[in-house]
Amino acid sequence: MTSPDPPVNARGRATGPEVVVVDQPFTAGDLYSLRAAVVAHASSLGAPPVQAERLLIVASELATNAIRHGGGSGRLRLWRHHTRLHLEVSDHGPGLADPTVGSKPPGPMAAGGRGMWICRQLADDLHVINGPAGTTITATLDLGSPHPHPDDRDAAT
Repeated sequence: MTSPDPPVNARGRATGPEVVVVDQPFTAGDLYSLRAAVVAHASSLGAPPVQAERLLIVASELATNAIRHGGGSGRLRLWRHHTRLHLEVSDHGPGLADPTVGSKPPGPMAAGGRGMWICRQLADDLHVINGPAGTTITATLDLGSPHPHPDDRDAAT
């Protein structure tokens, strides 16, 4: 699904002339098609296979969190701006009590938090915005980084 409207910042202002190539609401029954859309469009936006895989894992984790903790549904948007892919997942849930969740690895006995930790490890940047209408998380992957993600270097050898 293609949307001509550009992404907006927390104040609702357009952030650039980008075209959102995926703009898809989802529920639990839509996860397979959502993942397929993310992979197909990541490739068409220039993501090499390893980064497309990273983006797929981040999208899966964030969408699953939106379903489990954000009211059972959400919305995923994907676009490219210069050398960066942006993946935004929003929901209408109560928000994250701790927007820095996942900044540190969860302990071995922790009941949760692994998904956000994984997302923070795979994304080059991750922003959480809690608002009255829910939570929006934007993950960014840099396609033009002169210093690839350590996991990408390992996969290339």
